[in-house]
Amino acid sequence: MGFGFGKNENDKPSELIGEKEKGFFGRLRRGLAKTRESFVARIESALVGRTRFDLETIDEIEEVLYMADIGPGAVETVLDRLRRGEGKRETPAERIQSILLDLIERPAADPPAAPADPPPGEPRVILLAGVNGAGKTTTAGKIAARLAAEGQIVVFAAADTFRAAAGEQAEVWAERAGCQIVRHKEGADPGAVVFDAIAAARARGAGVLLVDTAGRLHTQQNLMDELVKIRRVAAGQIPGAPHEVLLVLDATSGQNALAQVARFGPALGVTGLVITKLDGSAKGGVLIGAVHQSGIPVRWIGVGEGIADLLPFDANAFTAALFGESAS
Repeated sequence: MGFGFGKNENDKPSELIGEKEKGFFGRLRRGLAKTRESFVARIESALVGRTRFDLETIDEIEEVLYMADIGPGAVETVLDRLRRGEGKRETPAERIQSILLDLIERPAADPPAAPADPPPGEPRVILLAGVNGAGKTTTAGKIAARLAAEGQIVVFAAADTFRAAAGEQAEVWAERAGCQIVRHKEGADPGAVVFDAIAAARARGAGVLLVDTAGRLHTQQNLMDELVKIRRVAAGQIPGAPHEVLLVLDATSGQNALAQVARFGPALGVTGLVITKLDGSAKGGVLIGAVHQSGIPVRWIGVGEGIADLLPFDANAFTAALFGESAS
């Protein structure tokens, strides 16, 4: 996605303060355009002239749901509820929308532990995990810029020491966000980076420490071991750290994103999801599947390359924008 703000170079951190709801919803609708055109348009086509869900209609809806990468478990839940004939006062399209919203708000799996509060006077440590290419560093940079725009002191730990140019990318984001960065040379121990970053955050009186991590090592187990080690180092310095663990998922990766939730979630104690690149995917249903499957709530969604295109997640706004409604 590049090092800076992408296509929208005029987006500045100060513009993120007091963003109007209309602007938020407009960005959301534009970002979901591809999914709406492929997913919702096909649902609406299947429902033309239908006032109820007969077997043929449900078969068509099933195909559309699978193509949107909602995932087998979520698809079966939707179909089961359609077959039971719930929500008879709703139109067929309204019924599907309300079921999808319910899947996000009341997932099948139990939610993980909520993010913890750091001890008084200590920084909140937020660890970002995920595979290479999902947008971890960019997401960390955008979160840093938002927090800095709100007046918070932020420190950025460049703990991805294995990917070429990861440190340079993190430095660009830190400079744009106006926050201090702690990085070591390529190939250094990520745990040592986190240790030093905690010391720097304390010295600056920072409220937040954002930890960017590697997404690929020699084997999957090597990666998980390294991430668990980072967690251990953080916890050894600050009780309860990391206080949030965000798993960054690329919406364009489809079913692979669901597999990543299953792999990273239990191993790292993930407390929230970030779904990136929704504007580039016609299969934004992966967000619904990820929440339904894991119970982990979505915290942020990326709907563009600009800094203001990282949006706090709102389930009602998401489904309304997906189905082409106006902001209420």
